Amino acid sequence: MKTALVIGAAGQIGRPSVQALVRDGWAVTAASLGGGRDEHWPDEVRSVRLDREDGAAVAALVGDGVDLVVDLVAFTPEHGQQLAGLADRIGSAVVVSSGAVYVDERGRGFHTQEEPDGWPHYPVPIPETWHTVAPGDGYGARKTRIEQDLLALGDRLPTTVLRASAVHGPHCRTPRELYFVKRNLDGRRTRVLAYNGASTFHPASVHNLAELVRLAAARPGSRVLNGADPDHPSVGEIGAMIDTLMGVETESVLVDGPPPAPNVGDSPWAVPHPLIVDMSAAERELGYKPVTTYAEALPETVEWLAGRLRERDWQDAFPKMVASYTTGIFDYAAEDAWLATR
Repeated sequence: MKTALVIGAAGQIGRPSVQALVRDGWAVTAASLGGGRDEHWPDEVRSVRLDREDGAAVAALVGDGVDLVVDLVAFTPEHGQQLAGLADRIGSAVVVSSGAVYVDERGRGFHTQEEPDGWPHYPVPIPETWHTVAPGDGYGARKTRIEQDLLALGDRLPTTVLRASAVHGPHCRTPRELYFVKRNLDGRRTRVLAYNGASTFHPASVHNLAELVRLAAARPGSRVLNGADPDHPSVGEIGAMIDTLMGVETESVLVDGPPPAPNVGDSPWAVPHPLIVDMSAAERELGYKPVTTYAEALPETVEWLAGRLRERDWQDAFPKMVASYTTGIFDYAAEDAWLATR
């Protein structure tokens, strides 16, 4: 039986990826910091604890060799170097990267968004051959370095790099949908949306990413592929979908331009130019067909978020969300003050 080691298996992409690989006949070792299991995994999945920073522990799990390593938590160059150092014991790899590596023709990307005129203006859709940020510090720059180091190995370690877009699904640590779910639970029936609510940040279901993992595992190769859903609704459309699922009616106040005041009109999707990636390479190289759409996958995300918010305060439930969005996306006082001036 083909053997697979999934690193970061208890995370949002890892859970469905383990299931997809098992269905395809892989004997899976599911490694994560806590060593947890998903309730949907079959008994034959081996769950183990792994400190991702411990290279010796990673090497021990690879042992004398595995047919596949799926790395869902490669965040630093050292993580990529761990895999490169084990190339002679790994048949092939699938490593999740990010759309944050892309820059526009002026070199603007995720790393420049806080600068004046720093918002990137990408082509629509973005192909995998498009410009990327130079290796260095910062999230996207570190991902670029990992990509380059692993792809340089070629046949020594055939690696499929998946550039995931805006990931969504249960168990997400920074769920963008929280923005609408929490507001609805809090009884907020008026919201302000910058850029006329037309911001588009291409979503990527964990189930579609798991399907890409499964297909890439079956067809090893050195390649870069985008990972996203077949649909890419705007932030206004996403809000309307969530309202329908939660059975509420809201009013959206649309602002023609950026957020009109601090903590007003901002959201995790608030971008002035669309970020939409091209999925034709995955279709061509892997025979990929999406297993779900954003709209079809949204109900389980909303249900999971609502359940988490019933159990605890959002800041306790999603501490990484707090750190990622420091502008105060739930500053209702600031929003009410601005609405009163309209």
